[in-house]
Amino acid sequence: MKPLAGFFWMVVTGFLFVGVTATVKHLGGRVPAAEAAFLRYLLGLVFLLPLLGAIRRARLDKRRLGLFALRGAIHAVGVILWFFAMTRIPIAEVTALNYLSPVYITILAAVFLNEKFSWARGGAIAAALIGVVLILRPGFREVGPGHLAMMGTALLFACSYMIAKVMSDEVAPAVVVAMLSVWTTLGLAPAAIAVWVWPTWDELGWLFLVATLATTGHLTMTLAFKSAPISVTQPVTFLQLVWATILGWAVFGEGVDAFVLAGGTIIVGSVVIISIREARRRPKTPPVAP
Repeated sequence: MKPLAGFFWMVVTGFLFVGVTATVKHLGGRVPAAEAAFLRYLLGLVFLLPLLGAIRRARLDKRRLGLFALRGAIHAVGVILWFFAMTRIPIAEVTALNYLSPVYITILAAVFLNEKFSWARGGAIAAALIGVVLILRPGFREVGPGHLAMMGTALLFACSYMIAKVMSDEVAPAVVVAMLSVWTTLGLAPAAIAVWVWPTWDELGWLFLVATLATTGHLTMTLAFKSAPISVTQPVTFLQLVWATILGWAVFGEGVDAFVLAGGTIIVGSVVIISIREARRRPKTPPVAP
């Protein structure tokens, strides 16, 4: 284990994922969310070329293909909601609410995989909910469609992760990643066609950048997990909220909301507690991201 290397790669991962968010924000809303999400995944298929051999060697029966298709459909809706949220709420709020995904995973694992639900997990989840209330502040400000979309995104990504967790025990990780890209692209296609607006070359360039940043982010995140224990890498994810807040303020003129920072900090703390306890019980698996 190399803790400093793990810390470094996780910091780089944070920059890359915030770059994904900022690029989508910059793209704006002229291209509908469903179409933008579809083009992001379609353009990203080029990165699957090195995985073709692993896909051919995989024994994908009807059951496995069905689960991969289900995951693709779930992930597709989550990505559409994420792209929609990016055009409606500040970057910092998108980043903070996205931290809910590991919390949802903990609840789903207890319900569907019969995993033990300890008092520590329950306390961490309760704290995360307090963080959400601080971010949204219902009754004190409007909770808009963007906030609801982002909470739905985190839940759908958690469901996607649960299927990946099952499939990772049956096929190679490279196949799990490749199948997500393929089936999400197929799942997004009908929604994209329904709202299609011809993108400009400039918009296609920005969406290819999104695909590049996201793919590189998944690679550096994997390097971080290989280099250091989760007790080192997971707390570093909080820096994504810091980068997102600074970027939103400096580039997009978004205000710095102390409640969002406080709520995000509480949610990240909850995720750290859950992640460290999880790491003591089984090998760690990277989370899902757009």
